[in-house]
Amino acid sequence: MANLRPVGIVGMGSYVPPGLLTNEDLAKIVETSDEWIVSRTGIKTRHRVSDDMATSDVAVEGARRALDNAGMKPEEVQLIINSLVSPDMVMPSTACFIQEKLGAKNAGAFDLFAGCTGFVYSLSVATQLVATGAYDNVLVIGADVLTKLLDWKDRNTCVLFGDGGGAAVLKPVEEGYGFITHILGADGGGATFIEMPGGGTRNPATHETVDKGMHLIKMNGKEVFKFAVPIMETMIREVVKKAGFSLEDVDLIVPHQANNRILDSAAKRLNFPREKIYSNLERYGNTSAGTIPLALVDALNEGRIKKGDLIVLVGFGAGLTWGATILRWAY
Repeated sequence: MANLRPVGIVGMGSYVPPGLLTNEDLAKIVETSDEWIVSRTGIKTRHRVSDDMATSDVAVEGARRALDNAGMKPEEVQLIINSLVSPDMVMPSTACFIQEKLGAKNAGAFDLFAGCTGFVYSLSVATQLVATGAYDNVLVIGADVLTKLLDWKDRNTCVLFGDGGGAAVLKPVEEGYGFITHILGADGGGATFIEMPGGGTRNPATHETVDKGMHLIKMNGKEVFKFAVPIMETMIREVVKKAGFSLEDVDLIVPHQANNRILDSAAKRLNFPREKIYSNLERYGNTSAGTIPLALVDALNEGRIKKGDLIVLVGFGAGLTWGATILRWAY
């Protein structure tokens, strides 16, 4: 363990498509209202891709900005880990489309599917690869295009999701900075709480599966909420304790942006200042693997994060999966 290199984020970037979908717009599509959506979720707007865009188009823009922020050229990237739930297609990996569009001709590339926890999972994997010296840099991406996978007749899901994401460049950093520890978990017993049951080898695409909307997102909101609140509290407490700190030492928590009621409940259970749990949910909705990088970039741009701050990232989502990481910000 003594020979492991400290690893941190040295550059970040994000991207959301220009198309905007407001609560008022949704009220024209499905039986809902601005008051109904805001009171239950906290979401006011979300971004939507044009018909000719896919997840790789969103991801590559965030990746370009992250590389610019880190002062790197695409050909210097050694590995791309792309976290998502909405691939361009089942095969090949969306990471390979990103690699080609980005011009990262010297990089390996693969997708990581861990639901809305994907970015945290990917950061954990990337940290180990850089810490051991297997790679000197890894580009970690979290981006999703969920508006193309929604049932626009189901107001319980179609109001929640948007398109967007971001990326982080991981490299060795100076001692005392970077990632400290990670926690990852899963419970396949809750796999049906958030799912897209059609299109895979269990239910290959047929006229019947398409007619039933099995290729669209299905979610049991009550069960997800019951899972999310306690697991978020538990993960934050555990990762902070594992790192040898107390909650009072934490400068900012950047969670997966699913529902403001989840964040409010977690703050109360932790007895932690709500203003130190970052949220930009009202602007973007739930972008799945894209929420944490989007939130990190916004928090940086707002001056909420500075070098030396102790930051906790926490995610939870389909799988069921959950994960948390704690890091000392390196730039």
